[in-house]
Amino acid sequence: MHGELKFHYTVHTSLDVVEEKISGVGKALADQRELYLGLLYPTEDYKVYGYVTNSKVKFVIIVDSSNTSLRDNEIRSMFRKLHNSFTDVMCNPFYNPGNQIQSKAFDSIVSNMMVQVP
Repeated sequence: MHGELKFHYTVHTSLDVVEEKISGVGKALADQRELYLGLLYPTEDYKVYGYVTNSKVKFVIIVDSSNTSLRDNEIRSMFRKLHNSFTDVMCNPFYNPGNQIQSKAFDSIVSNMMVQVP
C-alpha cells in the first residue's frame, strides 16, 4: 500500500505543478502556449511529464527514473498520440461526456505506451 500511496501523491503533486505552469502564462499568450509542458519534476523514483490541451484537459506520463532510453521527443510523441486518441473518443457521438472511457482503440493506445517491468 505504501507504494500506491506514494504514486498517488506523485500524480496529485504533478497536477499542482501543471496548474502552476498554466496559470503562469498570461491570458493573451494562453492560445499560443505550448501544449507539452515537459518535465514537471523528477523524483527519486520517477520522472513526471505534463501536457495540457487547449480545453484544459491534463495528461501526465510518469516514467521510471531508471529508464534513460526515452528521449524528450519520444515523450512528446506519446502525448500527441494520447491527445489524438482522446479527441477521437470525445468526438464519438455515442460517448457521453463525463462517463468512463470505454474505447478499445483508446485502451490499445494507452496499453502500447505502457512498459511492464518484470
